[in-house]
Amino acid sequence: MTAISVAHLSRRFGDFVAVDDVSFEVRAGEIFGFLGANGAGKSTTIRMLCGLLKPTSGTATVGGVDVARDPEGVKRRIGYMSQRFSLYEQLTVDQNITFFGGMYGLRGARLAARRAAAIEMAGLEGRERMRAAELAGGWRQRLALGCALLHEPPIVFLDEPTGGVDPLSRRQFWTLIDRLSSTGITVLVTTHYLDEAEHCHRLAIMSAGRLAAMGTTRELKRVFERRPILEVRADRPIEAMGVLDTMPEVEKTSVFGASVHAVLRATKATEASTPDWSALAAQLAARGVHVTAIEPVQPSLEDVFLDVVGRQA
Repeated sequence: MTAISVAHLSRRFGDFVAVDDVSFEVRAGEIFGFLGANGAGKSTTIRMLCGLLKPTSGTATVGGVDVARDPEGVKRRIGYMSQRFSLYEQLTVDQNITFFGGMYGLRGARLAARRAAAIEMAGLEGRERMRAAELAGGWRQRLALGCALLHEPPIVFLDEPTGGVDPLSRRQFWTLIDRLSSTGITVLVTTHYLDEAEHCHRLAIMSAGRLAAMGTTRELKRVFERRPILEVRADRPIEAMGVLDTMPEVEKTSVFGASVHAVLRATKATEASTPDWSALAAQLAARGVHVTAIEPVQPSLEDVFLDVVGRQA
């Protein structure tokens, strides 16, 4: 089943086009990731899908409800967690849950059951009387997720939910997302973290308001099917990158940790056999750059993101 359907969705603010002719579908129970730099249009798209912002043109349905015609109907069917902590910091954990439960129309036994589930999911047993402001970042985010799920929505929107959270808490948060998906809940999540994006069943890469690429991680990496990537480790990586950029067989380079990733141009030689990497090392040595290692590597999601966004630009 299709949980979210988007066709030619656009949003303008005066002369500025924030989202430009975006189309995609999200299946029920899928973790669908939006990946992009600041200003790429991710948050604006989510705000439209949540019924918070009216599209300038195009259509979108969420849970079978048209976001433009019935935004309130959409809001009743979804959970939403913004990129900023959205709960009341001066209220306790229990008070936040009670307040948001009341907003969702939960009463009596059902509210008590959902409160217990939220507390357990967030790992906040024994901290019910702590103010939200006193919680560490990871607990705050899990509490916010618990409040977004109180009314058991079939679709959840998470807008950069782990920003500013430590690596361990980020991993724990994504364990929760995986559990939601396994129960049939659809999750649309935006993130800056490429390691997080690997958890998504499918990804959409946005750039300058447009959908630059979409697919599974494996499908997206096929952009390098005929363009080998070399990882070059040298004593002076920045100089190595400059030299590599002057070589006709090198399409482009990027810094990757302490090494350099060099993307080779697609040629019959690279398609038919393994090229001679030693020739590149010799050229670098001739220019005074000592190479400690040079070898082909599988493309990472970071390589894909830089390539796709670069082409879009």
